[in-house]
Amino acid sequence: MSDIRIRREHDLGLDVARAVADDWAEQCRTQFDMQCSVRRGESSDTVEFRRSGVNGRLVVAADHFDLDAKLGFLLGAFSKTIEREIRSNLDQQLARHAGDAKKSG
Repeated sequence: MSDIRIRREHDLGLDVARAVADDWAEQCRTQFDMQCSVRRGESSDTVEFRRSGVNGRLVVAADHFDLDAKLGFLLGAFSKTIEREIRSNLDQQLARHAGDAKKSG
């Protein structure tokens, strides 16, 4: 098994971070056929995702995102490519929502 860990600091606040996470989860559902569920919390949320060969979670807080994913044996061979794609998708969502944080702040 391969593990992927990604942390992204941000200054979006929890409401905008939730919107980023919701968009990211939707992209995972449609692009990668992942099953995603969101657990809302008072100070952070958790997006759990899974499909054959991969499972993980994205913790969404007012000032950071923490993503942990475990890849099965077959996908482990592609871990660098998969990690690069996850980083790119998350960074795109952060950039897209950066203006929303400025408007609400």
